[in-house]
Amino acid sequence: MSCCYNRCLEKRWGLSFRYNVMVNQLIQELEKYQLKGSFIFKQTSRLSEVCNIPTQSDLAGLYLFYDNDTNELLYVGISGRTNKDGILIFRKDGLRGRFLKGKQFGDFRRNSLPKQMISEGINSLKIKWYGTYHSDFFDQPRALEIKLLKTFINEYERLPRWNKEI
Repeated sequence: MSCCYNRCLEKRWGLSFRYNVMVNQLIQELEKYQLKGSFIFKQTSRLSEVCNIPTQSDLAGLYLFYDNDTNELLYVGISGRTNKDGILIFRKDGLRGRFLKGKQFGDFRRNSLPKQMISEGINSLKIKWYGTYHSDFFDQPRALEIKLLKTFINEYERLPRWNKEI
């Protein structure tokens, strides 16, 4: 089905198509990375205890947040930016540090995620992470993030609801 056909069905009949082909194909392509994982974060969880991203200062990549009940993609985030010469700059504490110490919704994730989940009625998040730039792979996280978000916009006419911008 085309995405225009899906939008027509959604508007006319209230049908929901959460899993369009292009976004799913891009997410499936992320499975090629050997350094990857996932974990469940509940409203009562301690983020630092459930997070299984390795402590590696030379690891950059992507992390995706899903509503664990509906499997809706809520957020795409990254660690690792490129400088003006196109060279990747790692955070001193790597992907894990960016994930754990990052801010979202105006506060540190460890504080803001449970509050946001409660306000939206989300019981648990499934968080998937991918090491896209390290000793085995050298794919720029920002380029992958842009590609995924632009494809999401093309299919859903919006960003994932927790992303503010590309």
